[in-house]
Amino acid sequence: MSLQPGDALTTHNFGLQIDGIMVEYLQEVSSLSMEQDVIEYQQVSADGKPIIKKLPGVKKAGECTVTRGATQSATFSEWIKQSIDGNMGSARKNASIIMMDYMDNPVKRYHLRNAWCNKVEISSVKAGDAAAMTEQVSITFEELVIE
Repeated sequence: MSLQPGDALTTHNFGLQIDGIMVEYLQEVSSLSMEQDVIEYQQVSADGKPIIKKLPGVKKAGECTVTRGATQSATFSEWIKQSIDGNMGSARKNASIIMMDYMDNPVKRYHLRNAWCNKVEISSVKAGDAAAMTEQVSITFEELVIE
């Protein structure tokens, strides 16, 4: 069952690729954003009326937060470790958040160029609790490309 024209993507089937290799299916992706400065200038038209123009300015780096189950995923865990240790030569990776349809076919990609992890937060743990342990990982990146 593939998507038909006009069908919206569902939000339950997505994962993270690092350097083109799927390393993790995620529980949540939030605050995926990148912004750009806006340059505003004013001038006067030939007939003497004021005109306000807006132009795109410099792009700013972006960030997102991913939540994953605390698993034994060696590739993702190593990426986090390299980032936190400040080993930027190997920590900067090209990562992608891949949205998939019902048949696990990739249908939308958010490419994060020169991405690295800048924060890790472990879920709270409580004796007698029956909840899955999760990690929230903040990822910063230099450019967002959507395809």
